[in-house]
Amino acid sequence: MLLATLLGLAVAVWAIRATGVESILRVCERLGVLGFLAYCLYSLGVFVLLGAAWLAAAGEPFARLGLFTRARLLREAAADLLPFSHIGGITLSVLLLAGRGIAQVRIYSSLAIDLLTEMASQLAFTTLGIGLLLSVPLGADASSVRPIIGIGLCLLVALGMLILLARRSGLVLARRLMERFIPASVQTLGAMGTELRRAAAPHRIGLVFLLNLAAWLASGVGAWIALQLMDIDFPLWKTLALESAIFALRSIVFAVPGGLGVQEAGYALLGPAIGLPPEATLGLALAKRVRDIVIAIPTLLMWQLFETRSLIAARNKQAVIVEASKNDSL
Repeated sequence: MLLATLLGLAVAVWAIRATGVESILRVCERLGVLGFLAYCLYSLGVFVLLGAAWLAAAGEPFARLGLFTRARLLREAAADLLPFSHIGGITLSVLLLAGRGIAQVRIYSSLAIDLLTEMASQLAFTTLGIGLLLSVPLGADASSVRPIIGIGLCLLVALGMLILLARRSGLVLARRLMERFIPASVQTLGAMGTELRRAAAPHRIGLVFLLNLAAWLASGVGAWIALQLMDIDFPLWKTLALESAIFALRSIVFAVPGGLGVQEAGYALLGPAIGLPPEATLGLALAKRVRDIVIAIPTLLMWQLFETRSLIAARNKQAVIVEASKNDSL
């Protein structure tokens, strides 16, 4: 993945130099501070959909939507900034929910449902992008280029299906290994199996899938809104086609934090191919990268602050209990 990052950065640097830094910055200047803040606020709204999907998978009361939205935001913030990003993000979000009194079996079972339906909804979004991308006029060479795009995206869908199957078999193998080597975990695994069966009810799976799909579509619309704020008139359907390909590319190189370099290279190569000017394509990529950083850093800092305060409060409470026990013994 280091090679993918370096290659992506090289392509991004080449595209920026070929386009010209000044022309890219001029496009970004049209967005302005207020436009950028509006884009960030819209992106935070997308996390409400993602939080609602996880909440629906867990079957928790609607009053806890804010908690699950924060957990989903924390998961994404870690994925954007930290090494071993997705594992770290999942770990932090689980710790947040567990610290607020959610049972671990419910957290893990709902997380499994949320991840699988998120992948399935991304496949649906990518399939939509395939249809839109193949309908985009690509010029005189369209007849030779479209089959290549179609084959590549179909292979991507096949890869996604393989990932789904691998995850399912991996969970089965992990369960058998734990039952074989850690007999004490059998009761917990049984409870999680019961919770999974409850969470995997067809109506709940359907709701989680639709919420995740709505989040993918809303993210694509967000890119179109950013282009409009930059005074770039570009069709919504083309933007959705571009975003579906970029999201799929980031999923393939999931080990690269935030898809650094790879995302920018994807925009540099795919944007002009569907008619988006190079400076607009790279301006959008820059706006998205800065937005991710602006949202992720405060999210991680606030989580660290709250966790530190909770730890201090727990220690003080323990100290009071110990002191009270000493006084009672006297």
